[in-house]
Amino acid sequence: MSTGCFSKPKPVEVKVELSLLEKEKEVDGLSPNGKASPFADCRPNGALAHGSDEDSMLLPLNHNSRDFVEASVCHVKDLENGQMREVDLGCGRALLIKQHGEFSAMAHKCPHYGAPLVKGVLSKGHVRCPWHGACFSTATGDIEDFPGLDSLPTFQVRVEKDKVIIRANKQALQSQKRSKPMSRCSAVINSNTGFSHVLIIGSGPAGLVCAETLRQEGFTDRIVMCTMDRHPPYDRPKLSKSLESTAEQLKLRSMDFLQDHDIELLMEKEVVAVDVKTRSVTFEDGMRMEYRKLFIASGSKPKPMSYKGKDIRNVFHLRTPEDANSIARLANNKNAVIVGTSFVGMEVAAALTDKAHSVSVIGIEPVPFKNALGEKVGKAIMKLFETNRVKFYMLNEVSEMIGQHGQLKEVVLKSGKVLRADVCVIGAGSVPATGFLKQSGIHLDSKGFITVNKMMQTNIDGVFAGGDVVVFPFPPRNNKKVNIPHWQMAHVHGRVAALSMMGRLSEFKTVPYFWSAMFGKTIRYAGYGDGFDDVIIQGDLDELRFVAFYTRSEEVVAVASMNYDPIVSRVAEVLGSGKTIKKRDVETGDISWLIDKGSH
Repeated sequence: MSTGCFSKPKPVEVKVELSLLEKEKEVDGLSPNGKASPFADCRPNGALAHGSDEDSMLLPLNHNSRDFVEASVCHVKDLENGQMREVDLGCGRALLIKQHGEFSAMAHKCPHYGAPLVKGVLSKGHVRCPWHGACFSTATGDIEDFPGLDSLPTFQVRVEKDKVIIRANKQALQSQKRSKPMSRCSAVINSNTGFSHVLIIGSGPAGLVCAETLRQEGFTDRIVMCTMDRHPPYDRPKLSKSLESTAEQLKLRSMDFLQDHDIELLMEKEVVAVDVKTRSVTFEDGMRMEYRKLFIASGSKPKPMSYKGKDIRNVFHLRTPEDANSIARLANNKNAVIVGTSFVGMEVAAALTDKAHSVSVIGIEPVPFKNALGEKVGKAIMKLFETNRVKFYMLNEVSEMIGQHGQLKEVVLKSGKVLRADVCVIGAGSVPATGFLKQSGIHLDSKGFITVNKMMQTNIDGVFAGGDVVVFPFPPRNNKKVNIPHWQMAHVHGRVAALSMMGRLSEFKTVPYFWSAMFGKTIRYAGYGDGFDDVIIQGDLDELRFVAFYTRSEEVVAVASMNYDPIVSRVAEVLGSGKTIKKRDVETGDISWLIDKGSH
C-alpha cells in the first residue's frame, strides 16, 4: 500500500524485558462488546463531513465552538520523540504522538475492532494496530494498510507556555473514526440498465474496498456489486467466533451508506457465466449485465468431501449468519462434531464448548495447525482445547453420517468409531469459487485459482480479480505466485485493483496478517510462512505466552504469538520495511530490539 507505511526499527540501547501485556479485556476476536460493531450506534460514515478536524480551520475559530473541546493534556517534556500517550480531553480520549520534536493527535482506537493504538507500534509517519496490523498515517489519520474500512479523525495540537493543547471535534472524539470523502455517480442511470462501468462479483472485503476506493479516488461512473449473499457486506471472520451474532450486528456497511455513495448492491445474485468477448455477465436468473471493467472477488467454497449420508439434516458448512445461529441453537446441551481442524473448524469448536454437552473434533493430521503453525504450537493449542473438554479424533476421516427421521444422530469414522452427534460442522478447507469461469478464457491454474499480475489484472484486458480466488506475485518470495486467503489481504487486493482500473499503479506493499480467537485468547500471525523449515520459540508454550518465529534457511519469514503484544505488529513493521530478520537474530533469546519502547 502506501510506501510510507513501513520503516526500519531503531536499535534500542537498553535491554527491555519483553512486556507481556495483560489483556485489558481484549476480545479482539469479536469486538469490544463481544458481538456488535463497537460503533453500531454511529452512522457508518460518522456523519462528520470528512471527520478531520483540519477542515474546521476553514471556518472562523469561534464557529460552533460548542462542537469542539480544547484541553491542556500534558507538559511539553512529558513525551520523548517516538512516544505515544493516550490523553483525556474530558469528553473523549485522543492519541498524542511526538515525532521529530513535533506533536500530532488523532483518535486512539483502531476503527477495525477498537484496539488501543497506544499499545501498537509507532514508526516513521504511522501507527500500526497491535491486534491486527492496520496502519494509520500520523499526519492525516488515513488508513494505509488493512484490515478495516475507516480512517481516523485527526485533531489540532499546539504548544503554549510549555503546555500541549489539543482542540478536537466532539463528535469525532466520540465516533473515533471517519470515512474518506467519496465522489458520487454523475452518470444518469436507470437501475434496470443492463450496463455498469464497473461490475464487481462478490461483496466481501476485496469487492467492498474496490468499490469504496474507486469512489474515494474520484470515480463518477456506475458501480454495481453483486453477491450470492442475502445481506449487505458483513464481518465473516466473526461468524466462527461469535455464533449468535446477527447479520445486522456484523454489518460492515449499511444499505444507506452504500446508497449514499452510489454503490449499487444486487443481493442473492449468482453469476453463472462471463463472456469476455461481449464483456457481459450472465446470472442464474437469466439476467445479463455488460461491463467496461470487471472485478472478480467471488471468494472460496467448501472443499468437496466424500462420505455416505449427504442428505442428512443438521450438517453445516459455516457460510452465513443463519448457519452460525442454527449451529449455536442445535448444539445447546447436545453433541457437536466438528470435521476438520481448519481455523474456522477449531474456532467453532471453541465457541461451542460452553453451549454443547460434548464437542468432538475429527482431523486428518496428527496435530491441529501443523502445516500453518508447526507441531509444537499445534500441540500447545490442542492441549488448551482438551482442557476445555474437547475430544480429538486425529488421523481420522468421516465415513458416514447416520440420521433418524432425516436428522443427524451419529457420525461414523473410517476407524470404525461411532460418535453421537446432533449437529455437525464441516471445516475441512476450501477451494476457489471459480466454476463459472471454466469456459470464459480467463486463465485459471490447475487448482482453479485465477492468475493475476501485481496490478490484480487477469490475462484478459479489463478483467481484474482479488481475494481468496487469486494467485498473485508476492514480492518477498521473488514474485512467486501465491494464494493468501486472509481477510486483510483481500482488502489490499481490492484497493490495488481499483487503482489499477483507474490507471494508477499502486506499489504492492503490505505484510500478510491474520488472527484467530479461541477461549478468549488470540493467536496473531504475520508474514508468509509457507515452506518453513524451522520454528524458533521464545516464551512459554505451556502457559500460551510465546512468540514463534518461522524460518526458511537462515531467514525469518513469519511470526506467530499469543499474549506477547505488540510483537507480531513489530515484526510486520520490520518485514514491511524490506529488512530481513535473520534466524540467528531470534535464536539468542534476546529479542528486546523487536520490542517498541515508544508507548507509555
